Amino acid sequence: MEIIGKHFTANGFAAYAPSIIKAASWKGEFIVLHNTGSPTIAQRPEGLTLQHIENLKAYYETLGWRAGPHLFCDQNGIWVFSPLTAPGVHSPSWNAVSYGVEQLGNFDTESYLSGAGAEIRASAIAAMAVICHAAGIDSTSIRLHKSDPKTDHKDCPGTHCASQIEEIRAAVHEYIARKLL
Repeated sequence: MEIIGKHFTANGFAAYAPSIIKAASWKGEFIVLHNTGSPTIAQRPEGLTLQHIENLKAYYETLGWRAGPHLFCDQNGIWVFSPLTAPGVHSPSWNAVSYGVEQLGNFDTESYLSGAGAEIRASAIAAMAVICHAAGIDSTSIRLHKSDPKTDHKDCPGTHCASQIEEIRAAVHEYIARKLL
């Protein structure tokens, strides 16, 4: 499995990703938003490290996956996991047509609007805004993993995140207008 394993701030991701996405022969039609569930924010209070990313790669390989989600967002920014130029593996019905954005945390039990949860939310909004802008995706098309009819992860991305989907879509749209246009 090929992974990128690069970490970016929101501004760094905005400088890195657009040219890659625009030049790619494959482009997702929408974004699917996830939460890791495990590890939780409590288990990674300093965020993810390259070793954590390598561990996730090894875990996905034991499942027989050819790729994973495209991004992991934590309280420190955005990790590029699977190449943004090809389908990832993250949502059974939508792998071939969507970008997968994972957020560190269990948003059934951990806060999404304060502390590290709010920082992770901000990283995800920035990441999704860059992808939407570069790939020509409307932010209103962002979907939750639990909405996939074939998934068995019916709690993902957690109730605290899922209850915010309209606000997330609006924040992605606003981010594009304020910072990317």
